[in-house]
Amino acid sequence: MADDFRYAFICEWYEELAARTRTFQFFYYSGSKSIEMFDVKTRKMFLKTNLASTPIELQDLYIGASINVLGRQLTIVDFGDEFTKRKLMSKLERTLGYIKPDAVERMGEVISAIYDRGLAISKMRLCKLNQNDAFRFYQEHAGKSFMQDLMNYVTSGPILAMELVGDNAVLRWRELIGPTDPAKARSEAASSLRARFGRDVTHNAVHGSDSPASAAREVEFFFPSCAKQTFTNCVAAAGCTLCVIKPHAVKAGLAGKIISAIQDQGFLINTIQLFNIEKANAEEFYEVYKGVVHEYPGMVNELTAGPVIGMEILAKSKTGHLVEEFREFCGPMDPEIARHLRPRTLRAIYGLNKIQNAVHCTDLPDDGPLEVEYFFKVLDRSA
Repeated sequence: MADDFRYAFICEWYEELAARTRTFQFFYYSGSKSIEMFDVKTRKMFLKTNLASTPIELQDLYIGASINVLGRQLTIVDFGDEFTKRKLMSKLERTLGYIKPDAVERMGEVISAIYDRGLAISKMRLCKLNQNDAFRFYQEHAGKSFMQDLMNYVTSGPILAMELVGDNAVLRWRELIGPTDPAKARSEAASSLRARFGRDVTHNAVHGSDSPASAAREVEFFFPSCAKQTFTNCVAAAGCTLCVIKPHAVKAGLAGKIISAIQDQGFLINTIQLFNIEKANAEEFYEVYKGVVHEYPGMVNELTAGPVIGMEILAKSKTGHLVEEFREFCGPMDPEIARHLRPRTLRAIYGLNKIQNAVHCTDLPDDGPLEVEYFFKVLDRSA
């Protein structure tokens, strides 16, 4: 954005040494990309810095967002003043999108289209609906002739539900997916998702909320704000390996390209979910590298710098060497080495340095199920 306004938020930080949660007023200056933090309890300045080395963009700041400021993981819990709320509410509109069962194999292309449209994905979860779930979601269509076919379709396999955030998100997502009938979409909006991936009015690849009111209801359906998540993930935790798309790659809009590359290589993404990793969990997950890898502190900071996308990867054919094969596909830890030795690997193409190297992948064959379980059964507390 070109303005130079001061935006105010309320954020929380869990201070490990003192074992307490501290609350701050958080001010963001959009022109200089600098911040100030004031301790709410003491009313004293806690931090003032320019974030040129690790820039935070205005679109990264929304209620529920997790951001990393100089090694501190902050969670934004509210707007700090009426100006910020009024200025940003329309720019942070939410809507629900989901990829239907027969289009899940094209999820990478759909996710790339979302980022290209300027929308952010704030929540993501692969899940399976049963007939009761489908009826509750589509209850407004109860009694209509197509209802049963629609329910059978959306329960025929996993779906990928997403909360999308952005300026006029409801309208922009509806424009991106195109008319309900893919045939009409192909004649009127040839680049739309339904034109590209839909087959007919029922099998039309993707869903999008049709109004802000519907969006609020549908987001709450898949991502309840109070109650426990009702849709368990699709994790197998056997014969698998883990891939995590790191925050820098997610923020750069590269997640869809990485996912497409994984699918094009012949690997199966059995489940996928967006996570915000707390520092304690990042330290625990990377504990094997502590004292062994010089980059360990930076690795922890990167994993907590924003949302990550975790994936359970399976092999299409049982070779018995999935972890090694997928690690080969990811490439050497250092992207510079990868670009020289294996230029077609994920880290060679999308990595920046040894810390921001696009993806984490399981190193040892026996650790595949363990790492998958950590993400999809420990971090995903609803599993």
